[in-house]
Amino acid sequence: MCHTISMKYRNDFLWGASTAGHQVDGESADQWTVWEKANAERLALTAEKRLDWLPNWDTISRQASQPSNYLSGNGVGHQQRYTQDFDILTTLHMNAFRCGIEWSKLEPQEGSWDTDAIEYYRQYFNELKQRGITPIVTLWHWTMPVWFTDKGGFAKRKNLRYFERYVAKVAELFANDLSYVITLNEPNVYATFGYLNGEWPPQAKSPVLAVVAYHNLMLAHRRAYHILKAANPNIQVGIAAQLADMQPTKPGSILNKLSISISSWGWNWWFLNKIRGQQDFIGVNYYFTQYQDWLGRIRNPKTPVSDLGWYMEPAGISRLLTATWERYHTPLIVTENGLADSSDEQRRWWLEQTMPALEKAIESGVDMRGYLHWSLLDNFEWAYGWWPEFGLVHVDRSTMQRTIRPSALWLASYIEGHKQLDA
Repeated sequence: MCHTISMKYRNDFLWGASTAGHQVDGESADQWTVWEKANAERLALTAEKRLDWLPNWDTISRQASQPSNYLSGNGVGHQQRYTQDFDILTTLHMNAFRCGIEWSKLEPQEGSWDTDAIEYYRQYFNELKQRGITPIVTLWHWTMPVWFTDKGGFAKRKNLRYFERYVAKVAELFANDLSYVITLNEPNVYATFGYLNGEWPPQAKSPVLAVVAYHNLMLAHRRAYHILKAANPNIQVGIAAQLADMQPTKPGSILNKLSISISSWGWNWWFLNKIRGQQDFIGVNYYFTQYQDWLGRIRNPKTPVSDLGWYMEPAGISRLLTATWERYHTPLIVTENGLADSSDEQRRWWLEQTMPALEKAIESGVDMRGYLHWSLLDNFEWAYGWWPEFGLVHVDRSTMQRTIRPSALWLASYIEGHKQLDA
């Protein structure tokens, strides 16, 4: 395949895809599992009221109105089929895979470590490395043991000692075998949806608790960073930050620019500022370019949109990566990037726009270390349930059969072509 820009990525550039344990593994027993069972009926009954504005409502309405849609259950069977999924990574010419350790599986009861889970993760990482695939391991992707959330979770600073103990255990078991660890995934999203607007567990709807939990997550990362680096100074530690490319609706307006600066500081930069010096790389999760007026109201174009109704401007990732690099001069890895597109009609276009944008950012001087697409597999999309499909690989959950989508084959061809250029 011929590509218009022939610049070279680093020889050790990480090409891969991402997942999260709760969303793909199945058989989870964490606070999200409890919440799903308590809320599935409500979410099904309110589906039309919440979602009928989506362009594909007629297509998804039946599934979105069933309680079973909101239960993660057996996931997509990744826990049983991970070797098959790793073989798919190889087929797609990928050399990296973002995956997670589930705290609730490692420490299901307070102070009790599950030896079967330990052995599972040990074999899991070994299978990746045998294929020449670098694991990029997330320690916290919003899910926690029920006993920890019963104590108040991250809303209580004294509970940080439990997270530190978990990180120390992971360090003891795996630090010498891992090159990259992500301590936290999108703490801003978790604080917002769990503690501010109350759409997710623990449904607090408390600005005060949102700020407290967000601040405690920042402290949790700092402490985890030092624990991991003490165990293995060579391990690369960072977070996966949900960052938005915020743009003014009126670029010539001073008030509009000021509004964007304030919004960007609160959403994008506050957390990263606080952990400056305790991150070896910054993981960037990019889904949104967001146009805002001077009052902070979102004024996005009506099209194009994903199945979730999210406005799509994939090329905006270049502006965001450049802005992040100029602020921190810390290596960047795109740790999530993708769209809900069950028909696979827009994913290739998204990728065709994203790849030149990555190249543009690198050419401008950004130290880019990798690109991980979200997601490898169709997965459980939290409060939306099963109908949004982000996967490069479609999963039929009745049979668990995997089918590589055409867009994934395009990405595989792009990766192969650029690896050859770099050889």
